[in-house]
Amino acid sequence: MTSKLPNISLPLKLTFLIFSMVLNCMGIIILQLSEAKITYDNLGLLESFKDLPIAFFSLFAVNFISRTGTKKALIFALAIVAISSFILPFVKVFWFYKLWFAIIGTCFAIGKICVFGIIRNNISDEKSLTKAMSSVEASFMIGIFVVNTVFGWLISSAYSEFWKFGFQAISLLSIITIYLFARLEISEPEKNYSKKDILSDLSGFINPTIIIFLAVVFSIVFVEQSFNSWLPSFYKNHLKVNSFFALQASSFLALFSYIGRTLTANIINRFPLSKYYLACLSCIVLTLVVILGIQFLQSEDSKALLFLFPVIGFFLSPLYPVINSKMIIQVDKKKINLFTSLIVIFSSLGSSVSSIVISLLFENQLLRYYPLYILLIVSVLFTVSLIYFALTKRTYEK
Repeated sequence: MTSKLPNISLPLKLTFLIFSMVLNCMGIIILQLSEAKITYDNLGLLESFKDLPIAFFSLFAVNFISRTGTKKALIFALAIVAISSFILPFVKVFWFYKLWFAIIGTCFAIGKICVFGIIRNNISDEKSLTKAMSSVEASFMIGIFVVNTVFGWLISSAYSEFWKFGFQAISLLSIITIYLFARLEISEPEKNYSKKDILSDLSGFINPTIIIFLAVVFSIVFVEQSFNSWLPSFYKNHLKVNSFFALQASSFLALFSYIGRTLTANIINRFPLSKYYLACLSCIVLTLVVILGIQFLQSEDSKALLFLFPVIGFFLSPLYPVINSKMIIQVDKKKINLFTSLIVIFSSLGSSVSSIVISLLFENQLLRYYPLYILLIVSVLFTVSLIYFALTKRTYEK
């Protein structure tokens, strides 16, 4: 790790904190707009306006970043977030939420590629990369916790009608982060991509190991999004708790996720990455089995579920940074922005597809099967992960 990384650690963490808040306010918006009589099928499609632009613009973002430079591209993305978040409280039509999420998604594609590129260009070994990514990604979990806690307080207060003005605080934080980046000197990528370079390097990424890796990334985000956007509505509609408690209970999922990623950053050097990953996945399965046991043997709306779901975050949160760092360290530094764009694309597709499927459960009043559905997806993730580790066993250190 170079000496520059500690200096840029704070703005990198703030960047992920900001994007976490604007991306994961979806659960709050779904909760609030459902009370305004917006149907769940429309709300389920709302997620796609965030995720599909992320997928679509990721490859274009690589060329944009190469032309403008990592620092300028990141500042540009944060500036757009600041402006759009400042405007949001003053617009009351539903279509603007679609436009807003599309803008946020595009900026996130740029931001994530820049952040991953900066980390990769400063770290040369697998476990140090995992530690750095877990630390930065942990701030993403704090963003979920903060946005649920603050907006939950606003919604339950005497000023509930002004809940959207919470986005102006995000706008201010974006401006502060821009200021911090403006004062830093950041190493730029050595290679500027042309369209020909991108197509050539993409063809080099087409092999069984990377295809299975991208399937794992898709599945992890699929599971994560099943919780992040829809758990507040599950708590309110199925467990019959009020909006404030639904958001606060959901924020504990993010808190446990933060603890999980922070702990991973501090202990990862003691364990083989693959075994640590599979142990976390096994604990998720065990927790879901306990939840299903309570739901089907005792009461399907047991309040114990309020406390068990957040525990899953502790084991789920390390999966994404661990699996990404294991693959990213093998990628040439000159190609890291392009490879990160593939991660962003499949992450956004996993998020979008997950939200659409979950919205169908809500629309058709099948909430009692919510934990069973997640267990099914986790089982698929477990299987795909085993295939991935089998493919990489001979090449990468376990």
